[in-house]
Amino acid sequence: MVFLTIKLHLMKLPILFLFLSLLLAYACKHDNGTKADQLKKYQEAFAVLSDKQATPASSDSIINAWKRYNADPIVLADTDLNARTKYSLGKLYARKNPDSSKVYLQQALELVDVNKRYLDIKARVYNGMGNLANEEALEHQANYYYNKAAIIVLTDSTVKLKPAAKVIMLLSAAQSNKSLQQYSLAYKMNIAALQLMPQLPPNAPNQQRVLTQLISLVYTASLPKDDVAFYIKRLEKLHLTYPDDFNLRYLHDSKLLYFDNLNQVDSVLKYSLLNAKIDEELYEEMPLLPTTTGNLYTTYTNILANYTKQKDYRNAKVFLTKADELLNKSGKLLEYEDLIRGGEARSNYYAAVGDKNKALKAANDVNQLQKENYEVENTQAVAEMGALYQIQAKDNSIERLNEDIKLNTLKLERNKLTLVITALIILILLIVIFLFYSIYKQRKLKQEKENVQLQQQLLRTQMEPHFIFNTLSALQSFIRLDEKDEAIKYLNQFSRLLRSSLELSREKLVPLPQEIETLENYLSLQQMRYNNIFRFSIDAPFTDDLDMVMLPPMLIQPFVENSILHGINLNDKQSFIEVNFTLHGKMLTVTIIDSGKAISEKKPQNHQSLSGIISKERLQLLGKERNQTAGITQSKEAGGGTKVTLNIPVSPNERIA
Repeated sequence: MVFLTIKLHLMKLPILFLFLSLLLAYACKHDNGTKADQLKKYQEAFAVLSDKQATPASSDSIINAWKRYNADPIVLADTDLNARTKYSLGKLYARKNPDSSKVYLQQALELVDVNKRYLDIKARVYNGMGNLANEEALEHQANYYYNKAAIIVLTDSTVKLKPAAKVIMLLSAAQSNKSLQQYSLAYKMNIAALQLMPQLPPNAPNQQRVLTQLISLVYTASLPKDDVAFYIKRLEKLHLTYPDDFNLRYLHDSKLLYFDNLNQVDSVLKYSLLNAKIDEELYEEMPLLPTTTGNLYTTYTNILANYTKQKDYRNAKVFLTKADELLNKSGKLLEYEDLIRGGEARSNYYAAVGDKNKALKAANDVNQLQKENYEVENTQAVAEMGALYQIQAKDNSIERLNEDIKLNTLKLERNKLTLVITALIILILLIVIFLFYSIYKQRKLKQEKENVQLQQQLLRTQMEPHFIFNTLSALQSFIRLDEKDEAIKYLNQFSRLLRSSLELSREKLVPLPQEIETLENYLSLQQMRYNNIFRFSIDAPFTDDLDMVMLPPMLIQPFVENSILHGINLNDKQSFIEVNFTLHGKMLTVTIIDSGKAISEKKPQNHQSLSGIISKERLQLLGKERNQTAGITQSKEAGGGTKVTLNIPVSPNERIA
């Protein structure tokens, strides 16, 4: 009766806990709810302002609106709103004032760069930084930022970016990688962009861009050309369906590459001459623009080269004259690549018509241009790499600083939590003392005796007592910390393991998938117990007759347990355990690989659990019984971990359905 009274009083403790928790939760919720409503209003206002198109008439008013937000204490206190404000200002200043744009984008980058959240704004900032570097002809810096933006798009399909923004980031990175001869990356990003095309309007400019970039990359990188004809047909369909929305020159350029690869000079000349008309019109409208000048000069020299290849020297002479006139008039606007390509075409023409002196002079000019171009590019690359190194060093420094801040914040939160827990424990102790004092006055009654159930005895014979003790201790820790969801999840996982263990205990042999499931439950339970300090993977062969593979139950678990206890660093979140199953005929090979402990933690490992010793003996007996080689080998991995290999024989009569 005394025991029953104690039990009834103790049942009141959760009610008291619940009351205190609800009181504290209400106070916090009220404060958080007010703040959440306030942030939601700002987010809605940001969405409206972001959708406004900046025109010459509205640009200044939009910039001023963002500047007001940039001085708002509520915005500055919230990382997401603060970063979006600075990104928007950087985007608006990109053409008006690149220096101001860079300052705002760098400020936004410092806010989100090392944070695992805010991936959408982080990708936008990276792409904006890439655009600024590209405008300054800093290819390597632009490539660094473009790739960081593209990697976010490629690795996280849930990132909150519109399909059009994703496509722009992927295509920018692809084009940058192509110019730096990183062709495999360029191809991967172009293909990823192509897969997003159905989500864009059919007349969106990037519907054309992705195809032309792919075609150009295929020929530049000498990739398989099986899909080029299909891409060109898609381009033709776009131009036929939406003739006013796409630049015809891009279609011509793609066909030039296609027919040039097939050595169809007539077709190459056809589209080159069409391009010449387009480029001449654009040059007349914008004679001082480097792009229009370069395109026209390249078109002239391409036509010169192809007429020379056809031995049509009269027409070749016409376009040689046009190229020379353009060179004399606007040569300062041309890039080294344009001049080198033109010089090569000029040298080939003079060599073909027999004017060796001019051919030699043109060839020497090309060599000099190539040398100058190499020196300029090399100097610029060295300067860029130095600046890029500084950027990366700064990123690493910021990351380390943020890690320190996180660590200090966690310590502060832990101290607060410890203080709260201590206060609750004292309160509980006072309540318990009062309850026992009251109960002590009551008359003594006979204590109820309970017999230990047979199921619990069976459980103790199947699992080592220290494992159950550690499991319950971990569960108690979750409950003490009021982590109810984790406790429920942990308890559920533990019950699954117990259930499977009890089921296996009644069987002499079990199917391999069932053994793997039990092993996975055990690893998941241990992973939760150690706060996800390590990761694990189980790799099994995918075959139809996997259920036919039978082996003794609970044979592998002790070795995995040994790896957890003695083979991983519990202070390193990079720790891992890998379990691989390979079936070769009548032999099942199981490899257990762990990441190893830190040097300071390495100790002589003389410890062997009783279950491990028994499992070794079971394996040896199994080999003798089946007259096959069975055994255990252990070796050190290059990274410091340990690899344990189990060879488990499978007899023919166990491989039947």
